[in-house]
Amino acid sequence: MVFILGVNFPEHRFLKRALEKFFGVGAHTRARIMSRFYLHDTIRVGELSQNQVLDLTAHLDSMKLENHLRRQINQDIQRLRDTGTYRGRRHAMNLPVRGQGTRSQTKNARWFNKVERH
Repeated sequence: MVFILGVNFPEHRFLKRALEKFFGVGAHTRARIMSRFYLHDTIRVGELSQNQVLDLTAHLDSMKLENHLRRQINQDIQRLRDTGTYRGRRHAMNLPVRGQGTRSQTKNARWFNKVERH
């Protein structure tokens, strides 16, 4: 087991899949992180050296991830609601925010865009 940023990962797991488990790290961010540390796509977590694990953990620690990012997103939504913008009102009514149609697919849009908005 390899310990990265408070999470244990099995040694056989690909590093690219392990990095994407963190909230706030998608495919693009993961590719940038791996290229920064000169890691290829097929490397497994168990193949990392101790220095690579420490560098990777330090870099991830400097980013906004997990709870800090979730808190910021909720604060941004709350700010939109408080100022009474169009997007804020759509969030408050639990309707699609980014211009999706509501005539035929509101149920789907509510289901796909689930975010804690209370």
